[in-house]
Amino acid sequence: MAKEAEEEAKRKEDEESKKKEEKSKKRGFFKSLKERLVKTREGLFGKMKTLFAGRSVIDEEMYEELEDLLIQSDIGMDMTLKIVGELEKEVRKRGIKDPNLVYDVLKDVMEGFLIAEGTELEVDKPGMNIVLVVGVNGVGKTTTIGKLAAKFVKDGKKVVIGAGDTFRAAAIEQLEEWSDRAGADIIKHEQGSDPGAVVFDTLKAAKNRDADIVIIDTAGRLHNKNNLMKELEKINIIIKKHVGEAAYESLLVIDGTTGQNGLNQAKVFNEVTKLSGFVVTKLDGTAKGGIVFAISEELKKPIKFIGVGEGIEDLREFKSKEYIDAIFE
Repeated sequence: MAKEAEEEAKRKEDEESKKKEEKSKKRGFFKSLKERLVKTREGLFGKMKTLFAGRSVIDEEMYEELEDLLIQSDIGMDMTLKIVGELEKEVRKRGIKDPNLVYDVLKDVMEGFLIAEGTELEVDKPGMNIVLVVGVNGVGKTTTIGKLAAKFVKDGKKVVIGAGDTFRAAAIEQLEEWSDRAGADIIKHEQGSDPGAVVFDTLKAAKNRDADIVIIDTAGRLHNKNNLMKELEKINIIIKKHVGEAAYESLLVIDGTTGQNGLNQAKVFNEVTKLSGFVVTKLDGTAKGGIVFAISEELKKPIKFIGVGEGIEDLREFKSKEYIDAIFE
């Protein structure tokens, strides 16, 4: 009887220890996200806090200064006007008179403009799940694919990568390195090969190998939109021949430090291929960070991941509340 009681006490102790460890990991992740986004928090949002704290009344001048700060943060004019309009409405609705309280209202308002639904990748269907990755050169596309592959392999998935950016030898070499590190298979052709042929061979190989997830890289040339459109159309047709009407992920990778230029890229890619969401990289390197809000609101598609550092673990699943909490003081 004493032995049973002792075992039960030990079991409870182990459970408690496990819970504490999980809580600690969550706290560590959140703290780390705050640390990673320190430039944005201290840059843009630090200035906003100062703007409200240094006033005695809520007036038109305060809202105009806020507009200037938001535009400087790469949020864009249209999005800025929506945020400030909603803020004024919410301040009136809550009957707030103290400018110091406006910062917390702004936090709620800005969170409301981030898409919170559909931010998880749909890659758990039975059979082969496809993730098509698009974006211009230099945004961190290859690195993102490598980190995604590593994440999926860690989750116990069999992953095949297709090196569809055949215009750059460096892209193929980088993907090879990442596939080795991640423990994923890679299908590649010579530089200059037909990207469609690479995609076809990748899907065929993935099917033969019973792969759970296929990640396909694509070329990132934007200077000729017509060529880009034809190439992506061809790739999408090849994918549909393999999966029929089944949905697949089509992710656009955007460099978070490029601001409105990144938004313009997003608009072009959204015209030429049916995007399911975005990956915003290099957010740890910007004091602005407004592109996240502009993308979410203007293109009405969810952000699925954010890149906040060099490590594999620094490609984070995007959660709007966690992001807001990390950038507001």
